[in-house]
Amino acid sequence: MRNGTLDSVDKQILYYLQQNARETSSTDIAEEIGLSSSTVRTRLNKLEESGVIRGYHIDIDYDLAGYPLYTKIICTAPVPERDELANAARDIRGVTAVREIMTGERNVYVNAIGESHDDLNRISTELDALGLRIVDEQLIRDEHVCPYHGFLDGTDDEGGDETDDEET
Repeated sequence: MRNGTLDSVDKQILYYLQQNARETSSTDIAEEIGLSSSTVRTRLNKLEESGVIRGYHIDIDYDLAGYPLYTKIICTAPVPERDELANAARDIRGVTAVREIMTGERNVYVNAIGESHDDLNRISTELDALGLRIVDEQLIRDEHVCPYHGFLDGTDDEGGDETDDEET
């Protein structure tokens, strides 16, 4: 990473991590992109330190874990309070993610899980009590996450040659 931008090597590293970070080693990535594993480890450290890589998260099948209901609750928050309300929503039992939207009336999306409809009703009631106005609820059957293929487009002309990289 140079001057706060990702070069093609950084993008390739991110792509391969997105496929399965838990079972992908720096050696595996190095083999895929033709660099040494020490170069890949150095790059990974820089991506983590800069905040580009924020963490390595577990992907839970909530249905198999005993929470068969997965819902997206779409809310409206007054813009001056949006950040505060979104953060407060994270503390509600059963909420698994909160997304702030920059435009439109539907500006806070809450993902939640439950064992029963009573759980989902409780979560909705608690969101309402915070001051979030619920405008829609969607019961999700499944969600499929995939790596961003744009990381492999190969169009940037930034460095990426191994000798340059090991010096920085």
